[in-house]
Amino acid sequence: MTQAAIAPVTRPRLAEFALALGGFGIGTGEFVIMGLVSRVANDLQVPVPDVGYAISSYALGVVVGAPLISALAARLPRRALLIALMLVFAIGNIASAFAPGFGAFVLLRFLAGLPHGAYFGVAALVAAAAVPIDERARAVSRVMLGLTTAILVGAPLGTWAGNLLGWQVAFAGVGGIALLTALLIRLWVPASPADPQASPKRELGALLKQRVLFTLGIAGIGFGGMFAVFSYVMPTLTRQAGMSEALGPLVLVVFGVGTILGNLVGARAADRNLMRAIPGILLWCLAVQGLFYVAANSVAWGLLFVGLVGTSMALGPTLQTRLMDVAEDAQTMAASLNHAAFNGANALGAWLAGVTVKQGFAWSSTGLVGAALAAGGLLIFALGLWAERRVAGNASPGRT
Repeated sequence: MTQAAIAPVTRPRLAEFALALGGFGIGTGEFVIMGLVSRVANDLQVPVPDVGYAISSYALGVVVGAPLISALAARLPRRALLIALMLVFAIGNIASAFAPGFGAFVLLRFLAGLPHGAYFGVAALVAAAAVPIDERARAVSRVMLGLTTAILVGAPLGTWAGNLLGWQVAFAGVGGIALLTALLIRLWVPASPADPQASPKRELGALLKQRVLFTLGIAGIGFGGMFAVFSYVMPTLTRQAGMSEALGPLVLVVFGVGTILGNLVGARAADRNLMRAIPGILLWCLAVQGLFYVAANSVAWGLLFVGLVGTSMALGPTLQTRLMDVAEDAQTMAASLNHAAFNGANALGAWLAGVTVKQGFAWSSTGLVGAALAAGGLLIFALGLWAERRVAGNASPGRT
């Protein structure tokens, strides 16, 4: 669907707020369980490590739901699709709060994860279509601000409420945010006609586009470094730097502030020069994640670099914008797969960092894992650029 096909947005900031609120709800629902693991385990009578299955189930829902929903819902008007996605997300979270047992809870977390990637993908397209082309990345970043704010405010607040009143309250609250989002989208996001040319086959065609695959590769590898560090940041600072566990909330706040700054700065850099912004941000990620290895020996420096690692979120709006440029007529699929790739990066970074620590390396070696993943993303970017130029050279006049 082209930009011209979107109905005019008379109140763009209200529309962006509604879309960002959905991102806030999704981000809170994804991250709040990290602080409620023990509560969930005690109430559902399972070992604490088993709660990880529920976290993995949600991530699997994201990976499965992004391409599946994008293909099956290709012909739905985007506003209607966004509302439907929020309703499914609300049902998944409210039902999670009333899960009769751990098996049901795991399945319901999978259901809650299904709309995640498709929602962010479609919301980004709607926001970008409502502004001039040189402001797309900033529009996307304002929608993603909901996700970064969830890390800073939503997840800690949900964790506090869940520990005080019961973990069920946290998930029911996330469901309530989703219902409110559905209402605000109906009120503030303009309706747009369905694309009569859209089809599951056309959307799935995104999977065959070379530039799309390279961009998703950058997201799936290069973005993993942030999660390699963040997944183990608490034991790193408490066991290696000697930080008091009482400063745990401060760590989350510092990281959250970093993600917000990275999101905003990355968007502005992308609007100025996208193809310079992507490698520049990857080099920045490589540097700050690698230096975390040394900084984590001190509480003060460690906290500073937690915030700097959080700025890796700058990759979000840049890669989302790049996909808009290269996806051609499979915009919804490509945009949704971007968030599936981010969740894949989450799993990859956490797994590689965990393996490294288990091998006896220092906790701060997670920063070296992050730097290696950022370098991998940079390599994929370089290979993609080389392949793109090679194709363009072969297609130029005079070539046989």
